[in-house]
Amino acid sequence: MGKRLRGKRRLLMASVSMGLVSGLVFASPAGAAQEEETNVQNLPPVEVTAPPSATRRTTPTRPVARAGASSSNRPKTRIYVYPTSPGTGRGLDVDKVPSAINAVDANQIRRTGSLNVTDALQQYVPGVSINEVTGNPFQPDIQFRGYVASPLAGTPQGLAVYQNGVRINEAFSDIVNWDLIPTAAIRSAVVVTNNPAYGLNALGGAIDLQMKNGFNYQGAEIDIMGGSFGRIQGSAQWGKQVDRNWSVYGALEGIHDNGFRNFSSSDVRRFYGDVGYRFEGNEFHINGGIANNSLAGPSTVPAELLQQYWGATYTTPQTISNKVGYLNLTGKVEATPTWTFEGTAHLRGFKQSTVDGNPTDAQPCDADATLLCFGEVNPLTGIQAPANGLNGVQLANTFAPDAILGEIDRTSTRSITFGVSGQATNSDQLFGHENRLVIGASYDVSRTHFTGSAELGTIGTNYVVTGSGIFLGQSGDPTSIGPVSLRTVNQYQGLYALDTFNVDDRFAITGGGRFNAAHVSLMDQLGTALNGDHNYDRFNPIIGGTYKITSEVTAYAGYSEANRVPTPLELGCADPARPCIIGQFLIADPPLQQVVSKTFEAGFRGTKELNIGSLGWKIGAYRATNYDDILATPIPGLTGFGFFQNVGRTRRQGIEAEVSLKSNVLQFQASYAFLDARFLDALTLGSDSPFADADGNIQVLPGNHIPRLPSHLIKASIEYAVTDVWKVGGDALFVSSQYFVGDESNQFPKLPSYTVFNLHTSYQVTKNLQLYGRVNNIFDNRYSTVGTFFDREALPNFTNGGAEFTDPRSLSPARPRAFYAGMRVTF
Repeated sequence: MGKRLRGKRRLLMASVSMGLVSGLVFASPAGAAQEEETNVQNLPPVEVTAPPSATRRTTPTRPVARAGASSSNRPKTRIYVYPTSPGTGRGLDVDKVPSAINAVDANQIRRTGSLNVTDALQQYVPGVSINEVTGNPFQPDIQFRGYVASPLAGTPQGLAVYQNGVRINEAFSDIVNWDLIPTAAIRSAVVVTNNPAYGLNALGGAIDLQMKNGFNYQGAEIDIMGGSFGRIQGSAQWGKQVDRNWSVYGALEGIHDNGFRNFSSSDVRRFYGDVGYRFEGNEFHINGGIANNSLAGPSTVPAELLQQYWGATYTTPQTISNKVGYLNLTGKVEATPTWTFEGTAHLRGFKQSTVDGNPTDAQPCDADATLLCFGEVNPLTGIQAPANGLNGVQLANTFAPDAILGEIDRTSTRSITFGVSGQATNSDQLFGHENRLVIGASYDVSRTHFTGSAELGTIGTNYVVTGSGIFLGQSGDPTSIGPVSLRTVNQYQGLYALDTFNVDDRFAITGGGRFNAAHVSLMDQLGTALNGDHNYDRFNPIIGGTYKITSEVTAYAGYSEANRVPTPLELGCADPARPCIIGQFLIADPPLQQVVSKTFEAGFRGTKELNIGSLGWKIGAYRATNYDDILATPIPGLTGFGFFQNVGRTRRQGIEAEVSLKSNVLQFQASYAFLDARFLDALTLGSDSPFADADGNIQVLPGNHIPRLPSHLIKASIEYAVTDVWKVGGDALFVSSQYFVGDESNQFPKLPSYTVFNLHTSYQVTKNLQLYGRVNNIFDNRYSTVGTFFDREALPNFTNGGAEFTDPRSLSPARPRAFYAGMRVTF
């Protein structure tokens, strides 16, 4: 069997065009699931092939997509392309992409042993880091070049995420629910930079997820894994090309995890399916998916509690229910040898319900303990604001005298999104030179119904909030809390054009841009305070070029702009005089300005064939400046309350470098990323920082670092084939120190750096059966991925006899050492 495997491993090897490391394509055993395995460093999502031509044609013949074709039918000419627009069709030859190239393929995702695509992005893409600010491994924050794609409502988003050409940032707050993405069905995940064609929210770039179908995946696979903290997960996928024209694909995933912290159990259930039809270069797909997930989000916890127990939580319950169903129709028609037309129509339904236990500012009134009031006595009026019920009448205090009051905040978000897009690609020569023109347009409309409520309760010594059945009405001064019912309509329109012109065989230039128009309407269902109409529009240009210095080295440079419009959530919580519980209770507020980002990027990339394998490398630098950046600002002394505001200019700049070595027996990759993220304008922010002034404010000066963004990331991964059937490998991650959220003035000591090492191995028992194992955090390092401050006076420290907390830090603890083992069966 070893000789047969060696022969098959040598059967298919292809060299990627200059600027890309050679791709390795291994033939699968007959009868086993067949899936492309290509270049680890810079995988483009689409491989196209064309017959070699002896003479230059006046009108170049269009390459025909052959992804998933049998090896015996593969022509010798192989081109790897990179997505330059949201469409699912052909992208741009990687030699001509005027930006960094970062991608992850299905085999890299599988190698992590995780059904979270975010884990693979962190391991293999320079500049990407994740943190679990929600406290849940299925809902991490993705940070790339100082921009965030987060599932946490209230986090200003800076990355757009696409699945099969459809933007999946949720309509109400632009959040990205990573737990809803069917990871086993992902063919490639590409991090696109310096490209406004990806529309709104792509300030730092976009993450483009291309999914599998029966044309590029054939066979079946069942993967079952279990291990530490009650983790049990399984996935099954099956793909088949029924005949020359039809294909079918489906993937089903299920995960249960108890979590290492109290009250942190989660269940994930996902399905994805695709039916495809193609003929004579034309291709049509109908695909869709559903998910129904129940997640615990224990969030950050005071450092003093973590010192007692690493799995501690603070204020429970904190749960999230996510449900989604979506259906996409895509079509591609090669109308002529030089014109291709693509179209997409999509429908998405999303529902999220949250339950969040919190401290409360509702307390017995100072003047009359039989009634409930909010906050302290107003020095001007000499009275406290009453805590009202749903009927507007001040609530009576029915709680025991020694009760510690809290509240359970609940929200419900229901969104329906419909959209269509069209794209035309032309490859006619221009002035006798090769040229590629893309023109596209998109229209999306989303309708959302958001509701929120607050139930008073009591907090026990385990920080569990028990509801009382008493609900708060509109109460507080200046705070606003109580029932919310809001309907919103988002209408987004885009028109873009990109052109890449080959000046000569070495030099290519790209230019174009996108015009975005957005209309956000808010309709208060309980009154008129939240009503509002907001319009935003902007044209974002791009210009760039690539130059082949040698056959093995390519230089690139580019400039682009992007914009993000304020979300309905941000527009409903933007008044410092009337703060709200961010993500839960909204009030009438002044409008916010849209955020505009201007980015420069340049670098080099290359390949070199060595006796020991294919060497690939790249190094690049970028500088992005945000104008009218939006920041979530807390209100000191009011736990959970805050507002959104424009804070002027911010800047993110840095360097990224990567090297890889690939051979039949060795896969090695290492990268370094430096990030310098700073405020450029002075501003005053509220903070629970110990360095805040008497009013609870800190002064941010130009040049202060933006919190929670580490300056240095170092990554390394290796996998070695000890024999034809046994592989061993490991990976390492170093994340440097970072400032605490709330320490925008940079006065508090940083959150410490951390280093994590993981090991993995696999053994191919038969051609259809593989056993594998993984150990994460092998040295059991105790570290935190993000830190913030909290109101130390809100609740007593029950682990210290009820004394007041003395440490202002609140941390998100990382998972301790964990062991996993699994079995993968292919057919």
